[in-house]
Amino acid sequence: MIRILVVDDEAVIRSALKRLLNRHKYDVVAVGSVKEAEAEYDARTFDLIIADLRLPGAAGTDIISKVNGTPVLIMTSYASVKSAVESMRMGAVDYIAKPFDHDELIMVVKRIVKESRLQRQNAALKSDVQREYPISGMIGNCGSMKEVFERIDKVAPTDTNVLIFGESGTGKELVARALHEASPRKDAPIVTVNCGAIPSELIESELFGHEKGAFTGAVGARSGLVEAAHGGTLFLDEIAELPPTAQSGLLRALQDGEVRRLGSTTARKVDVRVLAATHQDLAQHVRDGRFREDLYFRLHVIEIALPPLRERGKDVLALADQLVVRMCAQLNRPPAKLSDRAREAIRKYRWPGNVRELENAIERAAILCDGVVIDSAHLPLDVSNSPSGAAVSPAQPGSLDQYFRDFVRANEAGMTETELARRLGISRKTLWEKRQRLGLPRNNKA
Repeated sequence: MIRILVVDDEAVIRSALKRLLNRHKYDVVAVGSVKEAEAEYDARTFDLIIADLRLPGAAGTDIISKVNGTPVLIMTSYASVKSAVESMRMGAVDYIAKPFDHDELIMVVKRIVKESRLQRQNAALKSDVQREYPISGMIGNCGSMKEVFERIDKVAPTDTNVLIFGESGTGKELVARALHEASPRKDAPIVTVNCGAIPSELIESELFGHEKGAFTGAVGARSGLVEAAHGGTLFLDEIAELPPTAQSGLLRALQDGEVRRLGSTTARKVDVRVLAATHQDLAQHVRDGRFREDLYFRLHVIEIALPPLRERGKDVLALADQLVVRMCAQLNRPPAKLSDRAREAIRKYRWPGNVRELENAIERAAILCDGVVIDSAHLPLDVSNSPSGAAVSPAQPGSLDQYFRDFVRANEAGMTETELARRLGISRKTLWEKRQRLGLPRNNKA
């Protein structure tokens, strides 16, 4: 039964309210003051508190801070907009003026109790989901993923900068969003910037903004993405691609908390938490002189390393099952399941594009599947090229560049550049740049 605490110094009002609420099957306790309520009851155990605003000793609104989220309905015979606003500002869920209509009061009580119950249910469900899936959209029971979840748990409530490492498609942006959502900045924006997708000649303007006339085409002043993230989080994906000039501006934002728009002589204060991600060896970039050492140490306060899918054991099958359910729902297809042969193919494949490639493969399979069983033939996986069952077996397991070379050489004859990039979980631009850096001739196919 719903328990309601009534706090009113007029005995007639207390008695009338108790009878009215009892008739509607509510369990009611009535007291004359906040002090009496505190002395005789634990107000946090009630489902609703109805308190008069004007009470001897402490005002009815004083109980709001003592009940740990229990909804409080304020009533008063001194009805005014000012007192209503003040009560709501202090945390009251609603406000009703005396003399009130009985039907109106019961309607308000029912609504508050229903909303409060739904909020508690949602909180419980959210807690269950967070225990099962610590990061929204990410599933993992292997040891390395549990370490990732624990690291996120510890660092999220702080304002510390974080550097997220992991191959393309491992879920670096999901980690960044989880850090933001569990931080004190969660009500402010998270602004995501892919440093590799913005032309180098535009990156400074995009990040820091510009004044009118700062360069050809700057017809008006514009704030940058760093300013847009003020009060929130700035997520810089592919941070290794950030040009040296932009690195200097970012260092200033981190060190001094200010940015200077292109063409401006004055700096603007910004308050942002920076999360950065890369699939490259940023420490090697520092040694090669391609990335500022001081910026590297500013970003690399805490490191979160995401394991590739091929090192996550049974996680790949759990992810595949989850993706099948999701894709069937998205494509308005009947629920399907993976056959034993499909599961074996998924288990053996090395997944160079990681979770992103797995998602693409499951989507394709769900489209091609005519029935409710997804077989290995529906999956675009070649597991026959090596004794281990992997599509490509790197000469040096620890070398991502060698793995890239082997994969491209083994598959470029039968794939376009777009298909290669998709399977690797990278953009065509990144594919082209890696070909140039590694001395691999570009495929002539579109």
